[in-house]
Amino acid sequence: MTDFGASNAVSVGRVDNQGCLVAADPLLEDLHEGAGGVPGGSLAIPQIAALAKLAERLGVAVSRSVIAAKGDRDVELHIQAEPDSEGVKLAIGGWVERDPISPEGGNDGLRDHDFLRADADWLWETDHALRLTALSPDAEAALGSLDPYIGQPLTGLFRFVEGVDGALPILNALAEHRRFARQEAVLRPDGDQRVELTAVPLIDGAGRFGGFRGTATAQAAEAVAVQPAANDAEIPDAFGRQIDRALRAPLDRIVASAHSIEAQLEGPIRGDYAEYAGDISRAGRHLLGLIDDLVDLQAVERPDFTPEVQDIDLADIARDAAGLLSVRASEKKIRIDQPADDESLPARADYKRVLQILVNLVGNAVRFAPEDSQVWIRCESEGDLAAVIVADQGRGISAEDQPRIFEKFERLSASEPGTGLGLYIARRLARAMGGDIDVDSARGQGARFVLTLPVDA
Repeated sequence: MTDFGASNAVSVGRVDNQGCLVAADPLLEDLHEGAGGVPGGSLAIPQIAALAKLAERLGVAVSRSVIAAKGDRDVELHIQAEPDSEGVKLAIGGWVERDPISPEGGNDGLRDHDFLRADADWLWETDHALRLTALSPDAEAALGSLDPYIGQPLTGLFRFVEGVDGALPILNALAEHRRFARQEAVLRPDGDQRVELTAVPLIDGAGRFGGFRGTATAQAAEAVAVQPAANDAEIPDAFGRQIDRALRAPLDRIVASAHSIEAQLEGPIRGDYAEYAGDISRAGRHLLGLIDDLVDLQAVERPDFTPEVQDIDLADIARDAAGLLSVRASEKKIRIDQPADDESLPARADYKRVLQILVNLVGNAVRFAPEDSQVWIRCESEGDLAAVIVADQGRGISAEDQPRIFEKFERLSASEPGTGLGLYIARRLARAMGGDIDVDSARGQGARFVLTLPVDA
């Protein structure tokens, strides 16, 4: 018998179209026979067999970390399954041998996977690009058929909900490749079922992030105070809903795949190929932005469109918007001068819609400001109105062009990025909340946009 221990070796094999292991090196062959398989017979390692079948069904390469049994020991593996006309090619790395996880105790790191056996309603798993690779049979009660979700982005199944502190635990966990818990989410597409998500990262034998393995626990309707998402609840007709659902999922997959290629997560590639992948990823994100704009456009033009009104802190939202755009600003060496941490400006409006407006205004300021310049965000009171002022040192806007920038599909230059809907939607949102957006600018003197909102309802 082969002594696996911990190995950097990569084992290779092939599964034919009938699921038989028709080629395998000694490492894989030994694991296969130890699981009860015979030479040339059906692949006897369930985790690898399932991944090979998934890759063949999707027609794309799939990677995933798994734990397979080898006698009284476990072996942690990282599987890459690549389909072709003759079946599926397998490349298996990791080969980290360890004791089976004990429910009674043991190393905390090993127990990370064991906590998933707790009182969850069902389990899910993704690859490194956050595409769903597995859903437990228990999920059928909530989702019906599981097939449409396998291979799709995680965001096609869950709409993540911010916590009371505005945080999304999954985002921090993804950035740091660590465990997360208590991520609230709503099941798409209907948004009737709310769940709480917990997951651990999957790390392959080379220390690379391979995705998440997690749980979903159903929540009572009153347990999560969440408003319907604009992209779901505010699509007013079947046409808009079909456009959103038909385009968003494939574009999400294109962007995720292109980003993976650009980041060379599967191994080094030629530099020009990585650049092409980056171009594809950026183009995909642009199209997703266009979908968002079209969905918002339909929402704000509905006669019955009414944003939620609540007590908000405009200064705090301005700081949030500045934080979201800080990376983009730093790439151009632009400093965003935001309200001080202890500054506050109360108003009455819809938090998410105000954040959407300010991200648009600050994003435009960063886009059109020259390198090594500054963008200012100021908060002021104007009688019964609260105002946020966003100013830049860009090229400015002439007096005759200022009315045009708030018109639908209007751009001052054909070379400018975007759809020409951002400021139109922003002003419609502001006016729907009892406020407005105005601009004060001149050619060569920068631009100064002012968002006003009522202090009282």
